[in-house]
Amino acid sequence: MIILGDVKLKNNLIMAPMAGVSDRAFRMITAEHGAALTVSEMVSAKSIVYENKNTHELLKNDSTLHPWAVQFFGREPHIISEAIKRLESLSFEIVDINMGCPMPKIVKNGEGSALMAEPPLAAKIIEAAVKASPRPVTVKIRKGFAAKQNAVEIAKIAQESGAAAIAVHGRTREQYYTGEADWQTIAAVKSAVKISVIGNGDIFTPEIAVKRLQESGCDGLMLARGVLGNPWLFSRTLGLMETGVVPPPPTQEQILAMAIRHLHMAENFIEMRKHLCWYTKGMYGSAEARHGIVNARSKAEMEEILRKIQNKVM
Repeated sequence: MIILGDVKLKNNLIMAPMAGVSDRAFRMITAEHGAALTVSEMVSAKSIVYENKNTHELLKNDSTLHPWAVQFFGREPHIISEAIKRLESLSFEIVDINMGCPMPKIVKNGEGSALMAEPPLAAKIIEAAVKASPRPVTVKIRKGFAAKQNAVEIAKIAQESGAAAIAVHGRTREQYYTGEADWQTIAAVKSAVKISVIGNGDIFTPEIAVKRLQESGCDGLMLARGVLGNPWLFSRTLGLMETGVVPPPPTQEQILAMAIRHLHMAENFIEMRKHLCWYTKGMYGSAEARHGIVNARSKAEMEEILRKIQNKVM
């Protein structure tokens, strides 16, 4: 069990924040499959302070979906502090600070993983967040940059600045999502701090999940790309942890039924294009289906495509 301040997670598997993915529907589905904590898409602290209406779409949550975290990004401590205060009445349990996003437009602004190159500023941001928030504050980082891989240093700073936990993605900023995640660095972070450490990177099967948890000594795991089109990764990993036996994978009928349910739950059918492509990957006729899904102009068209696949596999 992971304890973050007053928040006790029911297990040690967490859904990673993913831009354009981690909306309310996706969070609900992963929580149903066992995710102990879900996290919003990253939210710009400036957009909250300047009252950007689009930002509030990212903060929609189901009343039954708890606990969940809101992930903030920015580089001005006072802006992040103000953003946290402005969301004080919103019903969420954890404040997460993004110091790991590798995307060029984020890094160019000195945000996301760029903050790992500025340890003093990173400390000030975390301290400001902790001071402003009545909720536990967590931080998500990477290995660092190729020229300066300082995950251990930043983790110590996070601990000293009052963070309750730190999630570590075992890649440098330059790697983005290529190559292999370095779990030795994650293990080194775990050995260096007393706060909870969550490992992240290349977890695609229950067997790999359990292996990484045992080898790194981490308190928990953050599942990301392995869950795309496959929320069963949570429930199957928990099954392996609890019984020592991996539950069987979902059938194509179950996958398609979930895809249709997800489609009905989603508010933005455009965003569902990629989800449905992930769900149907490898199925008979999926190449043709993906073409139709990408060009679909409504949820009804998307569902019709899924029903056609469903009729073929039943």
